[in-house]
Amino acid sequence: MSYTNLPKTLRLLITLFLVMLVLLFGAKFINEVKNSKFIGQGVAPTNTISVSAKGEIFVKPDIAKVILSVVKEAKTALEAQEQATQAINTVVEFLKESGIEDKDIKTTSYSLQPRYDYLRDEGRILRGYVVRQSLEVKIRNIDDAGKIMAGATEAGIDQVGNLSLTVEDEEEVKNEARKIAITKAKDKAKRLAQELDVDLSRLVNFYESGGAIPSPVAFTLESSDSAIDGSVPEIPSGENKITVNVTLTYEIK
Repeated sequence: MSYTNLPKTLRLLITLFLVMLVLLFGAKFINEVKNSKFIGQGVAPTNTISVSAKGEIFVKPDIAKVILSVVKEAKTALEAQEQATQAINTVVEFLKESGIEDKDIKTTSYSLQPRYDYLRDEGRILRGYVVRQSLEVKIRNIDDAGKIMAGATEAGIDQVGNLSLTVEDEEEVKNEARKIAITKAKDKAKRLAQELDVDLSRLVNFYESGGAIPSPVAFTLESSDSAIDGSVPEIPSGENKITVNVTLTYEIK
């Protein structure tokens, strides 16, 4: 008897049974795909060892970076802006005369904000406007850093801060630290393999972290400080430590 000749109720039951089979096998297939990270991915090696090592290099900083800020307040926004612009222009001119190139002078922030007084009876009263403009200055001769910062305050800078001593070509130094770390990790892996009586096979994973740790510098200079005695602050540069941590994972056999 053909399918079409079967009773309607029986045909309906057969159809429902086939649909349920399709749904069952489809759900099973989807679940297997979800349990796999990537379709076509090779089986991850189960027998592995991981070793970690650190490479360190101490290097003398060759660049000083500092934030110079102008803060001006006036009764109108226009007056505050004009005062800040005049001060910044004077400071930039001083910096250029001191040998700082245009590419090493960068505005990092500029803000214009109203300033209010709050009185019990009268409420909020507009007092004036405050303009703050900050420059990041890169000083390529660290020996000149103290003189330039003191001169900048005399030229019109109100605040000096965020001094940091860095290395111009940090990536090159980091590469050297990485080589040291990798060499140490390889030697460590060989020794460990001998102790465990196993053979190292292929490298299956590499992980790296770390970077420069600048020498700490706590420095703040207000415009009034240099005006009092005209002193030039000393900026000891010390050394920066650049560290790279690596982890090598080998398949073993």
